[in-house]
Amino acid sequence: MRSDIEFATADGTILRGWHYVPQGAGPFPTIVMAHGFAAVKEMYLDAYAEAFAAAGLASLVYDNRNLGASDGTPRQELDPWLQIRDYSDAITFAQGLPRTDPARIGIWGSSYSGGHVLVVGAIDRRVRAVVSQVPLISGYHGFRRIVRADHLGPSFAMFAEDRRLRASGAAPQTLPVVSADPMQPSALPTAESHAWFTTTHAARAPSWRNEVTLRSLEYGLGYEPGAYISQISPTPLLLVVAQDDTLAVTDLALAAYERALEPKRLVLLKGGHFDAYVEGFAQSSGAAAEWFKAHL
Repeated sequence: MRSDIEFATADGTILRGWHYVPQGAGPFPTIVMAHGFAAVKEMYLDAYAEAFAAAGLASLVYDNRNLGASDGTPRQELDPWLQIRDYSDAITFAQGLPRTDPARIGIWGSSYSGGHVLVVGAIDRRVRAVVSQVPLISGYHGFRRIVRADHLGPSFAMFAEDRRLRASGAAPQTLPVVSADPMQPSALPTAESHAWFTTTHAARAPSWRNEVTLRSLEYGLGYEPGAYISQISPTPLLLVVAQDDTLAVTDLALAAYERALEPKRLVLLKGGHFDAYVEGFAQSSGAAAEWFKAHL
Protein backbone atom coordinates (compact mmCIF):
# COMPACT_ATOMS: atom_id res chain seq x y z
CA MET A 1 0.00 0.00 0.00
CA ARG A 2 1.26 3.48 -0.88
CA SER A 3 0.22 6.77 0.65
CA ASP A 4 1.41 10.34 0.08
CA ILE A 5 3.46 11.91 2.87
CA GLU A 6 5.16 15.20 3.65
CA PHE A 7 7.45 16.26 6.46
CA ALA A 8 9.46 19.28 7.52
CA THR A 9 13.25 19.25 7.71
CA ALA A 10 15.16 20.94 10.54
CA ASP A 11 15.21 24.23 8.58
CA GLY A 12 11.47 24.05 7.83
CA THR A 13 11.65 22.91 4.19
CA ILE A 14 8.76 20.61 3.31
CA LEU A 15 9.76 17.39 1.54
CA ARG A 16 7.13 15.22 -0.13
CA GLY A 17 7.00 11.63 -1.19
CA TRP A 18 5.45 8.23 -0.54
CA HIS A 19 5.13 5.80 2.33
CA TYR A 20 5.00 2.16 1.27
CA VAL A 21 3.93 -0.55 3.73
CA PRO A 22 3.65 -4.29 3.14
CA GLN A 23 0.64 -6.36 4.05
CA GLY A 24 0.19 -7.02 7.75
CA ALA A 25 -0.10 -5.08 10.97
CA GLY A 26 3.53 -4.19 11.50
CA PRO A 27 5.49 -2.50 12.86
CA PHE A 28 7.87 -2.95 9.94
CA PRO A 29 11.54 -2.36 9.28
CA THR A 30 11.62 0.80 7.16
CA ILE A 31 13.96 1.90 4.37
CA VAL A 32 14.57 5.63 3.83
CA MET A 33 15.22 6.40 0.16
CA ALA A 34 15.98 9.39 -2.07
CA HIS A 35 17.26 9.61 -5.64
CA GLY A 36 20.52 10.63 -7.25
CA PHE A 37 21.76 13.72 -9.06
CA ALA A 38 18.82 15.85 -10.29
CA ALA A 39 16.50 12.81 -10.44
CA VAL A 40 12.97 12.60 -9.02
CA LYS A 41 11.28 9.74 -7.20
CA GLU A 42 9.22 8.61 -10.22
CA MET A 43 12.48 7.57 -11.88
CA TYR A 44 12.16 3.97 -10.63
CA LEU A 45 12.18 4.56 -6.86
CA ASP A 46 8.58 3.34 -6.82
CA ALA A 47 9.77 0.07 -8.34
CA TYR A 48 12.38 -0.41 -5.62
CA ALA A 49 9.88 0.43 -2.87
CA GLU A 50 7.40 -2.08 -4.34
CA ALA A 51 10.11 -4.77 -4.39
CA PHE A 52 10.94 -4.01 -0.76
CA ALA A 53 7.26 -4.12 0.23
CA ALA A 54 6.97 -7.57 -1.37
CA ALA A 55 9.86 -8.62 0.89
CA GLY A 56 8.10 -7.33 4.02
CA LEU A 57 9.90 -3.98 4.22
CA ALA A 58 8.27 -0.56 4.46
CA SER A 59 9.82 2.42 2.65
CA LEU A 60 9.83 6.19 2.99
CA VAL A 61 10.54 7.63 -0.48
CA TYR A 62 10.88 11.37 -1.05
CA ASP A 63 12.06 13.96 -3.55
CA ASN A 64 15.19 15.82 -2.59
CA ARG A 65 14.73 19.47 -1.64
CA ASN A 66 14.41 21.87 -4.58
CA LEU A 67 13.29 19.04 -6.88
CA GLY A 68 10.04 17.43 -7.96
CA ALA A 69 7.22 17.58 -5.42
CA SER A 70 9.39 18.88 -2.58
CA ASP A 71 9.74 22.52 -1.59
CA GLY A 72 12.98 24.46 -1.41
CA THR A 73 14.83 27.18 -3.26
CA PRO A 74 16.71 27.82 -5.43
CA ARG A 75 14.83 25.32 -7.56
CA GLN A 76 16.99 22.70 -9.24
CA GLU A 77 19.88 23.26 -6.83
CA LEU A 78 21.68 20.27 -5.32
CA ASP A 79 23.65 20.78 -2.12
CA PRO A 80 24.97 17.38 -0.99
CA TRP A 81 25.33 18.37 2.65
CA LEU A 82 21.78 19.66 2.86
CA GLN A 83 20.59 16.44 1.24
CA ILE A 84 22.55 14.45 3.84
CA ARG A 85 20.89 16.37 6.67
CA ASP A 86 17.54 15.74 5.01
CA TYR A 87 18.19 11.98 5.10
CA SER A 88 18.55 12.18 8.88
CA ASP A 89 15.40 14.31 9.15
CA ALA A 90 13.59 11.72 7.03
CA ILE A 91 14.76 9.00 9.43
CA THR A 92 13.31 10.97 12.33
CA PHE A 93 10.00 11.29 10.49
CA ALA A 94 9.97 7.61 9.55
CA GLN A 95 10.61 6.56 13.14
CA GLY A 96 7.48 8.44 14.20
CA LEU A 97 5.16 6.68 11.75
CA PRO A 98 2.82 4.26 13.52
CA ARG A 99 3.74 1.25 11.36
CA THR A 100 7.51 1.75 11.63
CA ASP A 101 9.74 -0.18 14.01
CA PRO A 102 12.05 2.72 15.01
CA ALA A 103 14.85 0.31 15.94
CA ARG A 104 14.98 -1.18 12.42
CA ILE A 105 15.85 1.63 9.99
CA GLY A 106 17.77 1.06 6.77
CA ILE A 107 18.91 3.56 4.15
CA TRP A 108 19.18 3.12 0.39
CA GLY A 109 20.74 5.49 -2.09
CA SER A 110 21.81 5.40 -5.73
CA SER A 111 24.38 7.40 -7.68
CA TYR A 112 24.64 10.80 -5.92
CA SER A 113 22.52 9.58 -3.02
CA GLY A 114 24.55 6.37 -3.07
CA GLY A 115 27.33 8.63 -1.84
CA HIS A 116 25.01 10.30 0.67
CA VAL A 117 24.12 7.03 2.40
CA LEU A 118 27.82 6.33 2.97
CA VAL A 119 28.03 9.56 4.95
CA VAL A 120 24.71 9.09 6.75
CA GLY A 121 25.60 5.51 7.62
CA ALA A 122 28.84 6.69 9.17
CA ILE A 123 27.44 9.56 11.26
CA ASP A 124 23.84 8.56 12.11
CA ARG A 125 23.88 5.51 14.36
CA ARG A 126 20.12 5.06 14.17
CA VAL A 127 20.82 3.40 10.80
CA ARG A 128 21.00 -0.40 11.08
CA ALA A 129 21.82 -1.28 7.46
CA VAL A 130 23.09 0.58 4.37
CA VAL A 131 22.68 -0.15 0.66
CA SER A 132 24.72 2.07 -1.65
CA GLN A 133 24.03 1.51 -5.36
CA VAL A 134 26.34 2.72 -8.16
CA PRO A 135 27.62 5.38 -5.75
CA LEU A 136 29.50 8.59 -6.30
CA ILE A 137 32.73 8.10 -4.35
CA SER A 138 34.69 11.28 -5.12
CA GLY A 139 33.32 14.52 -6.48
CA TYR A 140 36.77 15.73 -7.46
CA HIS A 141 37.94 12.59 -9.25
CA GLY A 142 34.50 11.90 -10.68
CA PHE A 143 34.34 15.40 -12.19
CA ARG A 144 37.72 14.95 -13.82
CA ARG A 145 36.72 11.55 -15.22
CA ILE A 146 33.57 12.72 -17.01
CA VAL A 147 34.60 16.25 -18.08
CA ARG A 148 36.88 16.43 -21.10
CA ALA A 149 40.31 17.86 -20.37
CA ASP A 150 39.77 20.73 -22.80
CA HIS A 151 36.51 21.61 -21.01
CA LEU A 152 38.03 21.87 -17.52
CA GLY A 153 39.29 25.43 -17.93
CA PRO A 154 35.99 26.72 -19.34
CA SER A 155 34.12 24.94 -16.51
CA PHE A 156 36.11 26.72 -13.83
CA ALA A 157 35.65 30.00 -15.70
CA MET A 158 31.88 29.39 -15.62
CA PHE A 159 32.03 28.83 -11.85
CA ALA A 160 33.93 32.10 -11.39
CA GLU A 161 31.51 34.08 -13.57
CA ASP A 162 28.53 32.61 -11.72
CA ARG A 163 30.03 33.72 -8.41
CA ARG A 164 30.61 37.23 -9.79
CA LEU A 165 27.05 37.50 -11.06
CA ARG A 166 25.52 36.21 -7.83
CA ALA A 167 27.59 38.69 -5.83
CA SER A 168 26.04 41.47 -7.91
CA GLY A 169 22.53 40.22 -7.10
CA ALA A 170 21.82 37.96 -10.05
CA ALA A 171 20.02 34.62 -9.71
CA PRO A 172 22.16 31.46 -9.79
CA GLN A 173 23.09 30.48 -13.32
CA THR A 174 21.82 27.14 -14.67
CA LEU A 175 22.80 24.57 -17.27
CA PRO A 176 21.18 21.37 -18.60
CA VAL A 177 21.52 18.14 -16.65
CA VAL A 178 22.05 16.32 -19.95
CA SER A 179 22.44 17.26 -23.60
CA ALA A 180 22.39 15.40 -26.90
CA ASP A 181 25.31 17.61 -28.01
CA PRO A 182 28.57 16.51 -26.33
CA MET A 183 30.04 19.95 -27.00
CA GLN A 184 27.30 21.75 -25.06
CA PRO A 185 28.02 22.23 -21.34
CA SER A 186 25.90 19.92 -19.18
CA ALA A 187 26.10 18.48 -15.69
CA LEU A 188 26.29 14.83 -16.83
CA PRO A 189 27.99 14.94 -20.24
CA THR A 190 27.67 11.29 -21.27
CA ALA A 191 25.52 9.74 -23.98
CA GLU A 192 24.06 7.16 -21.58
CA SER A 193 23.03 9.93 -19.16
CA HIS A 194 21.14 11.76 -21.91
CA ALA A 195 19.44 8.58 -23.10
CA TRP A 196 18.32 7.47 -19.62
CA PHE A 197 17.10 10.81 -18.31
CA THR A 198 15.19 11.79 -21.43
CA THR A 199 13.66 8.34 -21.93
CA THR A 200 12.70 7.99 -18.27
CA HIS A 201 11.31 11.54 -18.18
CA ALA A 202 9.03 10.79 -21.10
CA ALA A 203 7.89 7.40 -19.81
CA ARG A 204 7.66 7.88 -16.06
CA ALA A 205 8.58 11.29 -14.68
CA PRO A 206 6.88 14.35 -16.23
CA SER A 207 7.92 16.52 -13.25
CA TRP A 208 11.62 16.09 -14.03
CA ARG A 209 13.36 19.20 -15.33
CA ASN A 210 16.50 19.15 -17.45
CA GLU A 211 18.12 21.93 -15.47
CA VAL A 212 20.45 22.32 -12.51
CA THR A 213 22.17 25.33 -10.99
CA LEU A 214 25.78 25.78 -11.95
CA ARG A 215 26.57 26.14 -8.25
CA SER A 216 25.42 22.51 -7.79
CA LEU A 217 28.42 21.35 -9.82
CA GLU A 218 30.77 23.42 -7.71
CA TYR A 219 29.25 21.93 -4.56
CA GLY A 220 29.71 18.45 -6.00
CA LEU A 221 33.32 19.09 -6.94
CA GLY A 222 34.22 19.38 -3.26
CA TYR A 223 32.14 16.42 -2.09
CA GLU A 224 34.05 13.30 -0.99
CA PRO A 225 31.63 10.70 0.43
CA GLY A 226 34.11 7.87 -0.06
CA ALA A 227 36.17 9.31 2.78
CA TYR A 228 33.49 8.05 5.20
CA ILE A 229 33.24 4.45 4.04
CA SER A 230 35.60 2.97 6.63
CA GLN A 231 33.57 4.62 9.40
CA ILE A 232 30.28 2.87 8.61
CA SER A 233 31.26 -0.33 10.41
CA PRO A 234 29.84 -2.03 12.46
CA THR A 235 26.70 -1.06 10.51
CA PRO A 236 26.34 -3.59 7.65
CA LEU A 237 27.11 -2.17 4.19
CA LEU A 238 26.07 -3.54 0.79
CA LEU A 239 27.79 -1.90 -2.19
CA VAL A 240 26.17 -2.48 -5.59
CA VAL A 241 28.59 -1.61 -8.40
CA ALA A 242 28.11 -1.68 -12.18
CA GLN A 243 31.02 -3.33 -13.98
CA ASP A 244 31.16 -0.76 -16.80
CA ASP A 245 30.17 2.42 -14.95
CA THR A 246 31.67 5.49 -16.61
CA LEU A 247 29.66 7.99 -14.56
CA ALA A 248 30.17 6.87 -10.94
CA VAL A 249 33.25 5.12 -12.19
CA THR A 250 33.70 1.44 -11.34
CA ASP A 251 37.32 1.46 -10.18
CA LEU A 252 36.72 4.21 -7.62
CA ALA A 253 33.79 2.25 -6.17
CA LEU A 254 35.78 -0.99 -6.01
CA ALA A 255 38.71 0.76 -4.31
CA ALA A 256 36.29 2.29 -1.80
CA TYR A 257 34.83 -1.14 -1.06
CA GLU A 258 38.30 -2.36 -0.13
CA ARG A 259 38.53 0.44 2.46
CA ALA A 260 35.20 -0.51 4.03
CA LEU A 261 35.27 -2.68 7.15
CA GLU A 262 33.13 -5.71 7.91
CA PRO A 263 30.29 -6.51 7.79
CA LYS A 264 30.13 -5.76 4.09
CA ARG A 265 29.16 -7.31 0.78
CA LEU A 266 29.87 -6.41 -2.85
CA VAL A 267 27.45 -7.10 -5.71
CA LEU A 268 28.65 -6.59 -9.29
CA LEU A 269 26.07 -5.80 -11.96
CA LYS A 270 26.61 -6.22 -15.68
CA GLY A 271 26.45 -3.07 -17.75
CA GLY A 272 26.76 0.62 -17.04
CA HIS A 273 25.53 3.13 -14.49
CA PHE A 274 21.84 3.19 -15.45
CA ASP A 275 21.45 -0.53 -16.05
CA ALA A 276 20.86 -0.97 -12.31
CA TYR A 277 17.40 0.59 -12.74
CA VAL A 278 16.27 -1.38 -15.79
CA GLU A 279 18.08 -4.43 -17.15
CA GLY A 280 19.76 -5.10 -13.80
CA PHE A 281 16.77 -4.16 -11.65
CA ALA A 282 15.91 -7.67 -10.50
CA GLN A 283 19.48 -8.23 -9.32
CA SER A 284 19.97 -4.81 -7.74
CA SER A 285 16.60 -4.72 -5.95
CA GLY A 286 16.78 -8.38 -4.96
CA ALA A 287 20.23 -8.02 -3.42
CA ALA A 288 19.13 -4.92 -1.51
CA ALA A 289 15.97 -6.60 -0.19
CA GLU A 290 17.96 -9.64 0.95
CA TRP A 291 20.49 -7.42 2.71
CA PHE A 292 17.86 -5.43 4.54
CA LYS A 293 15.95 -8.58 5.54
CA ALA A 294 19.12 -10.17 6.87
CA HIS A 295 20.18 -7.16 8.95
CA LEU A 296 16.88 -5.55 9.95
